Amino acid sequence: MITNRLTRGWIAAAALGAVSVAHPVYAQGNGALRGKIVNEDGRAVDRVEIVLDLVGTPTRQVRTVTDKNGEWIRTGLPHGSVWSVTARQFKLSGKSANVTIKGGETLAVPNIVISEGGAEKPAAASPTPNPTNLSDEEAKKRNERAAKLQALLTEANAAIEAKNYDEALAKLGALAGEVEGGCPACQARMGDIHMAKNDLDAAEKAYLKAIELDANEPGPYRSLAGIYNNQRKFDEAIKMSAKANELSAAGGGGSATDLLNQGISLWNAGKPAEARDAFEQAVKLDPTLAEAHFRLGLAIFNLTAGTPDAAKAKGPLEEYLKLAPTGEHAATAKSILATIK
Repeated sequence: MITNRLTRGWIAAAALGAVSVAHPVYAQGNGALRGKIVNEDGRAVDRVEIVLDLVGTPTRQVRTVTDKNGEWIRTGLPHGSVWSVTARQFKLSGKSANVTIKGGETLAVPNIVISEGGAEKPAAASPTPNPTNLSDEEAKKRNERAAKLQALLTEANAAIEAKNYDEALAKLGALAGEVEGGCPACQARMGDIHMAKNDLDAAEKAYLKAIELDANEPGPYRSLAGIYNNQRKFDEAIKMSAKANELSAAGGGGSATDLLNQGISLWNAGKPAEARDAFEQAVKLDPTLAEAHFRLGLAIFNLTAGTPDAAKAKGPLEEYLKLAPTGEHAATAKSILATIK
């Protein structure tokens, strides 16, 4: 499974903590939801409108419709986002409990039963005609198109799992051409594949295209930050990681990983004090994020080496060793701790 992740490598060259260029830690990519709509007798219901509302801010709403088997699917949903799912058809409605997206996975929503007054709150009025008003021929065409898109997605995921990257790119390209709005999730996934092939130029173009199509999803910004760090374009990396953090914060309180990545970009750009501040925020947001503790301790030590304040690095480094006693930075952390009085 392709994920937005690069090899990490903050390795101190000596006890004084000379640091090489580090690569950000990445969250997983987009996921999908699927489900089935049934009536009170348990029978599948076709042509039911499915409305997915993003929980939190900024608000976002996407829609789809069930096929002849009462089934529906919606792809390209950001990792970690939380959605409420409402189903409606004329006077009938139903609603699921909130569901959270896991990157790269298709999550099955429990069957939603529609009945009169079944939803807690009706979804906002649709700006387009209700799919239940479609003719049989129109509904058939829509369902056939949905099946085609699902087949392309399934084939693309299978190719990715098999590491047949060229085939996966072809399938995702075809899918992007069929999806209304250009499919930013497809472009982001294509960027991930180019990264796996170590084609940074192609990956950059794909991520930029994903942002052009949907500027509110933090994933492509995270990935671009990694590319620009690799290319030593540190100012650009700072911009991308800052934007990812801004979008994550707007979507539900911020991301410790985005703050960690922002700190890495700042450090690489020669801004150690600002990097330290970002690592401190990451630790506060997620005290279990071992790597943030290590990098915070390392930043403090580099900023205060030779002064009594260097002892302030002891706490974060010891916490890192508690959380990751055999982690990749364990030897470095122990080496630095041995020099702290």
